[in-house]
Amino acid sequence: MRRNLWLIVAVVLIGLWVWSQRGMQAPQPAAPTHAPAAQSQPAARGAGRSHDETLPIASIALPPEAADTLRRIAAGGPFEHRQDGGVFQNREQRLPRQPRGYYREYTVETPRSDDRGARRIVTGGDPPSEYYYTGDHYRSFTRFDVRADGGAR
Repeated sequence: MRRNLWLIVAVVLIGLWVWSQRGMQAPQPAAPTHAPAAQSQPAARGAGRSHDETLPIASIALPPEAADTLRRIAAGGPFEHRQDGGVFQNREQRLPRQPRGYYREYTVETPRSDDRGARRIVTGGDPPSEYYYTGDHYRSFTRFDVRADGGAR
């Protein structure tokens, strides 16, 4: 009986883990054509990437809600979520290595979401000199440039 109990607990824990991973991989809606354009490139993931390399910049479209987040970052707030402006620790090491405190994260609102959602802008430097977007809760990042007026390009 004890052996069966451990097996049941193990199966339940694995099921919960799989369920939580699937929830984090929710598909993101396609950005409408009126979304602010950004200059960017996905940050490389995993082994084989040098953390000191400079990431080139290409063109992408950010979700429309990112424009409001960028305006708030440029203005120094106010922010909707208490975590906004907090240190992003880069635990996944998907961004180039920098000293602790270099990266800050900000929520990009997700329509119809009951929580913060998975979308973030991560900035680097103080004042910010690097900008990254993730629509999948830190699994991948896209670097982009910001105009002097706070809009993306």
